[in-house]
Amino acid sequence: MVEVRWERLTAPEIGEWAKRDAVVMLPVAALEQHGPHLPVWTDSLIGHASCIRAAELVAEDAPAIVLPPMWQGISEHHLPFGGTISLDFRTMQAVIACVAKSIMACGFRKLFLVNSHGGNVEPLMVIARELGAEMGIPVVTATVHQAAAAGIAGILETQSGTQHACEAETSLWLALDPGQVRQDKVAGALSNGGPSVGGSAFQRFWSFAERAPGTGVRGDPRAATAEKGERILAAMAEALARGLRDGALWTRPDDVWSPGRAQR
Repeated sequence: MVEVRWERLTAPEIGEWAKRDAVVMLPVAALEQHGPHLPVWTDSLIGHASCIRAAELVAEDAPAIVLPPMWQGISEHHLPFGGTISLDFRTMQAVIACVAKSIMACGFRKLFLVNSHGGNVEPLMVIARELGAEMGIPVVTATVHQAAAAGIAGILETQSGTQHACEAETSLWLALDPGQVRQDKVAGALSNGGPSVGGSAFQRFWSFAERAPGTGVRGDPRAATAEKGERILAAMAEALARGLRDGALWTRPDDVWSPGRAQR
């Protein structure tokens, strides 16, 4: 199996990937509470693992190389439960811009911001479009759970999609590193419920103390299994692989800010 992990390669080996015009995948995740039964590393583990599997799937026809996960996300809504480290938007934007400039200095011209944390979705959409226009390279973002939503829905029994420290995320841990799941805490991990805010036309800030009071969990982890986790991970890797193979995503963006652009 070809090595796709940036941190395991030497600088000259990374240079060979640049010569192949590889996409650089940056898993953008979080370090935040995931209830009483899952480690705070949950989103970082899931995002990194799905990127690695996707890059291995496309190694021959759509080369991609995977950076270590960016474990700082926008997670202030989880702070009431402890164990959480959060960035604000401006800092996150600045850090990702520095990553983009760094990979360009290494000879790469394509950046894929692969998200695995709900609080990063909208910020990354803004960051991707701003960086693409500013730097003149395709900067694509996708959230793994959304990209593979149709496949994941057919695997889960108690919920229609990924929530938080739920059937899906607990299953992924059981597949990837089962020793990290505090099995004695799973039965008591259900929250007391909170307002349903997804999909509303009206938006405001909600903390998880409001959305998932008591435990910080949304969804039911009791139905989790390692077999489901393997299937979910495969669905996410395949969805990312489709994005990597989509040539339209990786074309150079229009230089809309160039002087006189409106006159051409």
